[in-house]
Formats: sequence, structure tokens, C-alpha cells
Amino acid sequence: MGDVAMTVPVLRAFSLQYPEVKITVVSRPFFAPFFDGISNVTFFGVDVKGRHKGFVGLLRLFFDVKQYHIDAVADLHNVLRSKVVRTLFALSGKKVAATDKGRADKKALTRVENKVFAPIQSMVERHVDTFERLGFSISLEHPIFPDKAKLSTEILAITGEKKQNWIGIAPFAQYETKVYPQDLMQQVVDALAKDQKNTIFFFGGGEAEIQKLNQLQNQHKNGVVVAGKLKFKQELDLISNMDVMLSMDSGNAHIAAMFGVKVITLWGATHPYAGFKPFNQPDDFCLTADRTQYPLLPTSVYGNKKVEGYEDAMRSIQPDTVVEKIKKELK
Repeated sequence: MGDVAMTVPVLRAFSLQYPEVKITVVSRPFFAPFFDGISNVTFFGVDVKGRHKGFVGLLRLFFDVKQYHIDAVADLHNVLRSKVVRTLFALSGKKVAATDKGRADKKALTRVENKVFAPIQSMVERHVDTFERLGFSISLEHPIFPDKAKLSTEILAITGEKKQNWIGIAPFAQYETKVYPQDLMQQVVDALAKDQKNTIFFFGGGEAEIQKLNQLQNQHKNGVVVAGKLKFKQELDLISNMDVMLSMDSGNAHIAAMFGVKVITLWGATHPYAGFKPFNQPDDFCLTADRTQYPLLPTSVYGNKKVEGYEDAMRSIQPDTVVEKIKKELK
């Protein structure tokens, strides 16, 4: 989800800077709402479990997309499926380019020995380079974000009218090494909830996560668990109205960033140097685990690798630090 969200600022800038060029986004139907409101964008949903399943399905996908009169292909995913489809377009005489994911640089950043601890090119910048190779130079220097979504009556029935600070908290991530310990997150929530000018919204999904969110909400009257209550597009509309979003290194961070929301991110085994810092967010919005105490960090690009003795790395991020950072950005 985060990978798709990181393409949105690039495509929005492309659309504004090349209004005469038509863009066809090919992705899973679930992600279609990401691209709402971007002019000149047509969304094509891939049926990976049906019509477009397997190699024969990829052939069908090629012919289906070809009907949109494609002149060039930007492969922003660069995985086996997309490689097959872009190769078919290349064989048909179309210009193609693929995003270089910088695997060698990421390996150097996360390895234990001879670690190269330095920022590598962000994924957003890599996507820009992909379009450059197709002949389209894109500037992200002064990004333009969409207006905050108008909330429907269904959403307002859950949130109430906005009369104060709205803080979003997305405390989960795909891997445990990227999740801030719940007892510390509870301290953050309780501190923020003391100020009745703050309304805190909790985002997540699935019954297990909802149970944890209800615990974090801790019967605070100004805390609202929205997980399981809204459709995906409604969640996007709500996120666009946040004043600040607190997130792990996860998809929610990139979703909030594509709307221009201030995003405070917490990093454990991973690190913003790996190129996944949310778009257009200052470096000091990224609160990272203490490398003096845990010098091997980052130990993973995606958080799927555990290192013995580093289980508590995120505990080196103090709750007070998180709270003060959010308060500062609300002023």
C-alpha cells in the first residue's frame, strides 16, 4: 500500500506539468481511490485472481491495456508481473522504463559489517528518474496537494464536526520490528488526550488490531476508534483532514503524506535513510531508535529481519519526545 501511495505525488505533479498527456494507472482495484482527483488519470484495475492470473493472464493484461493507446510505459513497481507486461510493450515498439529500487545501496545500509550509513535516493525521486528516462522531466520542488476532503454525513456521524485539533494515530505495521511498544504508545495517547482541544483518531484493521486500538483509546472521551467503521475511501477522506498523523514506518504514513498532512513517523529496525521517508516531510519528523545504543541500525529495509538483542530498539524513543513533537507541530 505504501509503495502505491508513494507514486501519487509523482503522478499528481506529472499531471499538472504535462496536462496534455493522458496517464493510465494499472494496479489493483483497491487502490483506485488514491488517484481520485488527479486530472488526466484513468485507472485500470488488474484482476490478479481472475482474468489476469498467471502468464496467460498477463498476456490478457497486455492486450487489455494496449487498447488505451499506450505510447510509453513507466514500470514503477519493477516486479516479475510488471516486467513481463513492460517487456511485451517493448517488443511491440513502445518506449519503456523501470524504477531502479536501489537494492545494492539498501544492502550496504542494512548490513552488519562495513555498513554504509548514509541516505540513499528516495523511492519518490527514483520514480521521477523513471519518467525522466521516458522524456518527461518532473519537478517536485513546490508540490501541490488536494484540498481537504469534504466529510460525508456517514463519517461525521462517527467523528463529529471538526472544532479542534485532529490527530491521527496508526500504531501498527506489517512487521513487529516496526511497531512502537503498546505500553509506550499508551503513554503517548494518554498525554495527548489530557488536552481537550485534541481529538485522537485510531486507524488500523482486523479484529486483533481493533481490540488493541480500543485499549489505547482507554475510554478517553476525545478518542475515536475508526477502524472497522469506515470504508477505505472514507478513511482516506478522514486522513486528509488530520492536522497531524502519527504513524510507524507503514502505508498510513505515505497515505497521509500524499495529502500534505504533517506526518510524525517512528522507526525501529528500519530507517528513513533507506528511501522510504514520507513525501515532503522534514527530517526531524522522523523519530528513530538510538543508534548509540543500537549501532547496527538499520538492520532491515522492510522490517522483516530480526536481530538478537535489538528487540527493544524502539523503546529508546521516549514517549515524551513523541508527545512534544506532536504538540509543537499543532501550534
